[in-house]
Amino acid sequence: MVLAEMCVLAVLFGFTLHVLAGARHDAVGPLTLPEASAPTDTSVPDVPSDALSPPQSTAPPLLPGLNVDPAFWRDRLIGLNAAEAQVEALEWRIVHSALDTVERYVNTVVVPAVERAEGKGA
Repeated sequence: MVLAEMCVLAVLFGFTLHVLAGARHDAVGPLTLPEASAPTDTSVPDVPSDALSPPQSTAPPLLPGLNVDPAFWRDRLIGLNAAEAQVEALEWRIVHSALDTVERYVNTVVVPAVERAEGKGA
């Protein structure tokens, strides 16, 4: 029975490896670069020199999609900490309830059974 189970597991393992190897090769196809076309117009338009210099700004550059406002992050972190505190309180209630249940079971079922088995509770 154990040998049959090992054979089934070996077949499943081999099949899994085959599927993973096939998926990896199918997902990555051959890379092809488009052919470069020769530029038709080689003349450069005249650009004023002041257009080439970057605009002077005192604000730090912002990355797209990144909010660097401290008030935004403070509000988000306060909300996150409050939610985490609620989860921790729930975890403690669950653990203490389980401990109380186990203690009550030991005191009402296990200890009397052991005492009866030892002949002290009769």
